[in-house]
Amino acid sequence: MYLFKNWEIFQPNYRGAGDVLVSGGRIAAINTDIELPNKLAIEVIDGSGHRLTPGFIDVHAHIAGAGGDGGPSTRTPELTLGALIDAGVTTAIGCLGLDGYTRSVASLLMKAKALRADGLSSWIYTGSYQIPPPTLTGQVATDLAYIEEIIGVGEIAISDHRSSGATVTELVQLAKSAKVGGMLGGKAGIVHLHMGDEPDPFRPMLEAIEQGKLAPGSFYPTHVNRNSGILDDARFLDEATPIDLTASVQPDGRPLGKSISPSEAVVKLLTNGIDLERITLSSDACGTIPIFDANQNLTGIGVGQPDLMLAELIRMVRNQDIPLEQALCLVTANPARILLLPSKGRIEIGCDADLILFDKDFSIRYLMANGVMMIADGKRLKFGLGETT
Repeated sequence: MYLFKNWEIFQPNYRGAGDVLVSGGRIAAINTDIELPNKLAIEVIDGSGHRLTPGFIDVHAHIAGAGGDGGPSTRTPELTLGALIDAGVTTAIGCLGLDGYTRSVASLLMKAKALRADGLSSWIYTGSYQIPPPTLTGQVATDLAYIEEIIGVGEIAISDHRSSGATVTELVQLAKSAKVGGMLGGKAGIVHLHMGDEPDPFRPMLEAIEQGKLAPGSFYPTHVNRNSGILDDARFLDEATPIDLTASVQPDGRPLGKSISPSEAVVKLLTNGIDLERITLSSDACGTIPIFDANQNLTGIGVGQPDLMLAELIRMVRNQDIPLEQALCLVTANPARILLLPSKGRIEIGCDADLILFDKDFSIRYLMANGVMMIADGKRLKFGLGETT
């Protein structure tokens, strides 16, 4: 058992100073002054006014590696346990991305299982950029129904020269399959869309929603800050469509339109009337960040990093004057609600004890995942296979 005393509690809504009791991997009590019998075996951690927040949910991470845009040498490695922990991520949602040919949903699933075995929480999307998407069971619906870790399908690429050119009919069929599979498996059953740089980027999605009479919130587009045109067009989406910003997408000199940092993008979305509850922030960790010229030739490439989520959250607070409790929603409560993860993203009684304890400079002093301490007094306690202390 752990008792966190005298912390400034963000649930993510600001609760004020108080104590949080953790028992059996879950939040057992929240109060202003919790006192327990001395005979109980309990570790007390005094916050002295520092911040206690939910652990981060990264809704788009290439946990089993990705890339390949520039050939075999541009394939990225698996995401390490330590990189996630050090970034404050206690829940990682994995996806394949561009390479649904030489990489597999099976390897992605096993990586998620490995992260779970090491103490974090992890789920995955079946599929990749391509349609028809690669699956484990032969169908998206049965992947969702049968396999506990699979909660949706994606990232399916649209409006991108690397996509498979999905038709509106194919998008409708995919969304309906994901919905039925989600119903059968008790999952979100959402279609996670990779947004490319082509003009009128949301048109395939919007036409699919209209023609298929799809339920609101069937699609979940990501990389919405990759250029100003996509970000501007997001204001035309229906009020149920969630919007994911990518922390690894930063301002650059691309000829197809300058990228916008997530901290600036959030301000623009809010100014355009987008409800904060619709916005999430993910890392695209271990995904390649390619730069193409106007002729679609690769001119540069980077690699997404998980710690950029925290860096952007800090920029929102310090540079954009977004209250911390609002910025936190993008990586905690919002993704938990959108992906139907009811025990995640909040500091409430009965929720999983996924906690970050920040000092006043936003350094992680303690991190707990599912009630297990991963960082204590600023030092990481848990290491993945092959990682060094």
